[in-house]
Formats: sequence, structure tokens, C-alpha cells
Amino acid sequence: MTADAPKGVQEPLRDARPGSQTESGAILTGRPEMPRLGRLEVRLAETPAAIRAAQALRYKVFYEEMQARATPQMEAERRDFDRFDEFCDHMLVVDHEAGEEVVGTYRLLRQEIAEANGGFYTQDEYDLQELIDRLGPEVRFLELGRSCVHAEYRTKPMIELLWLGIMSYVNFYGLDVMVGCASLHGTNPEALSLPLSYLHHNFLAPEPWRAKARANRYVPMDRLAKDKIDAREAFRMLPPLIKGYLRAGCYIGDGAVVDEQFNTTDVMIVLPVSVISDRYYARFARGRNGGSKPSG
Repeated sequence: MTADAPKGVQEPLRDARPGSQTESGAILTGRPEMPRLGRLEVRLAETPAAIRAAQALRYKVFYEEMQARATPQMEAERRDFDRFDEFCDHMLVVDHEAGEEVVGTYRLLRQEIAEANGGFYTQDEYDLQELIDRLGPEVRFLELGRSCVHAEYRTKPMIELLWLGIMSYVNFYGLDVMVGCASLHGTNPEALSLPLSYLHHNFLAPEPWRAKARANRYVPMDRLAKDKIDAREAFRMLPPLIKGYLRAGCYIGDGAVVDEQFNTTDVMIVLPVSVISDRYYARFARGRNGGSKPSG
């Protein structure tokens, strides 16, 4: 759910979208209430300028820091952008004591919006449609992507603030499962054998929730036998974002994908709201089922 590679270039064109249509046909009005923690506030981008600020932060983190390969247009404008930016929601964290600078961001794509615009970004790497069809129309998906935080703000309170924002969004729209790609730095799976094997043997999604990497991009994750894995060292090697998803109760898809554009090896994250650990749900859930964890 971070460091998604650009699959095309398109300038964001829209201001805030009107409310979306619910399954009953009613129009959902308003926007989810977002949290604030001291100087930091979560908000949804409502203007092209706000989206460009998120894209500039993504460029700083993905291209300048993580050595991703920018297109000439991205390099000239110092922004990361693709066609999905036009119709996604962009969740921002702004610092009120730094001129409302954008210091964190997530890109959010609801299923009905994805289906109206050619599908999810993740479907380029994983067969997400098979998972959607298996679970049926009553299960509503949210794709998380393009997650990044300014280097000076990578703290536990920032991670918690991002989770609060995501859960506010999930609860407002009544979404059931979060999906997306999360990345390990580097494109050599052999060098990542320990964390990949650890994820495969301990967190592989059960069949109903399993999404498989596309055949032409599939990289096996079970590279080491389970009894050969140093779990403590494997967990230490994981990026903070993946650690957070694991603590929340996520599943991992079948197979990894090497992303040369972003200099990463990606794994599929599947996080049903119904399996979020009680500890996480108590801290981050707001407004759904009276604040209690839904059954499922």
C-alpha cells in the first residue's frame, strides 16, 4: 500500500467530488470527520493544489529518497502522478506550525469509483478481481496506496494519526476490506528471502481472502523452510508500514512482485475490517456499529 509504481501520466483535473451513491441508490453527502493531534491534522484534499502538494511529497520520498525512476515529466515538475490521481481521494496530514505543509499522505480508492474508472491500481500486480468475485457484491473494497511520510515526521503518533484517518474513512463509507501493495526496499528477492519467507509462512491469507500475483510477475515467497526462519530478525527487516498492518491483523497474498520502477519488491496486503485486532479496533475505530468491532 505504498510505493505504487506509476502506470501512466495524467494531470489531476478535479476539485472535490460530490457525494457518492450508496448501494440503496441514496446519495451519501458530506465527508468523513478527520482527526487532529496537536499541530498535525488529517484532511482530505479538496483542490488540485492540495493534490499537487501530496504528489510533491510522494516525489520527495519515492524518487529522491528511495531512488525510484521518474519520467522526464515527473522530474521536471518534481511530482509523482498517474491517471489514478484524478479520481482517488487523497488523505493528507498537514503541520499547522509549518505553514500547513503536507507531511504525510495516503491515496484512497473505493471499489465503486475504481469500477467506474477501469479498475484498481493493484490489479496490475495481483488478480484482485478473482478475490472480489469470490467474496461477492456485499463485500466493499478500499484500496490503499501511495503511502508516504516526510522523513522528519516518521513517528508513532504520525502512524496512529494515519490509522485514525483511514478508519474514519472506512467507517463513514461502510467499507469492509482494505487492500493494496506494500513494499520492501530492493528488487533482489534472494536478498529478501528471510522477510518474504516469514510473511508467507506466518501470514498467508486463508483461501477465501487470498489474492495471487499475476503469473507473469509472480515471485515465490516461500524461499526458506519455516524452521529455518529467525522470526525476530525477519520482523526487524520489515518496513514500519508492513509491521503496522501485521499488528492490525492483515493477511498476505500469494507471491511477491518485483517493481523495477520503484526499486521495491511488493507484497499484497488484505485487511478485512472484521479481523482487525481488538486492540487496534478499540484505538482506531470510530462510528461503526457504535464503536464496537463488527463480527464476520
